[in-house]
Amino acid sequence: MECNLEMCRIEKLYTLDETIARDIFEGAEYPWEVLPKIGSFILALGAGLSEEEYEKRGENVWIAKSAKVAPTAYINGPAIIGKEAEVRHCAFIRGNAIVGEGAVVGNSTELKNVILFNKVQVPHYNYVGDSILGYRAHMGAGSITSNVKSDKTLVVVKAGKDRCETGLKKFGAMLGDCVEVGCGSVLNPGTVIGPGTNIYPLSSVREAVPAGSIYKKRGEVAEKVGR
Repeated sequence: MECNLEMCRIEKLYTLDETIARDIFEGAEYPWEVLPKIGSFILALGAGLSEEEYEKRGENVWIAKSAKVAPTAYINGPAIIGKEAEVRHCAFIRGNAIVGEGAVVGNSTELKNVILFNKVQVPHYNYVGDSILGYRAHMGAGSITSNVKSDKTLVVVKAGKDRCETGLKKFGAMLGDCVEVGCGSVLNPGTVIGPGTNIYPLSSVREAVPAGSIYKKRGEVAEKVGR
């Protein structure tokens, strides 16, 4: 299946009504453009949150009163934990993190500089860094985003024959709405996955993958039947 940078545009990947961070995308074309802005955005947004619905815990950490946070979880600010979210045993939120409404951050999962839209699940031993996960995206146990290239050069998004220089050294993955990532998969720097796509377990992904497809391995991507 052929793809191009058009599929990487914000409106092609995300339902913006499904995140408290909607306004951070204003004026941007591609979602990775907002990665350097997440921290300052949280500080501004958190200061205006309703005290009836959120409480401030520690320095620049706002947690919805309806959220469930395990006493063994660690949350470093700036961070916002949304309504009805669940942060489980030994989760490690390093900062610059927005956890959407009804989202699940699981045991031993680590987050850093991320936006998780509503209902996202990263429930078991996941690392998610410098990434944005769309509505109802799910990462299987042990799947991670790799956010720095081994040679430390700047990340380039590759979509078919198209290339986009991001200017970013740290960039994990952009997952569209309802993406399913199989257990043990590695999403390499600059990965973009279109909405409704499934990634086979134990995959290594390092490119843009079209919406509504099944990624088996590099060069073997099938369109979902009856979607």
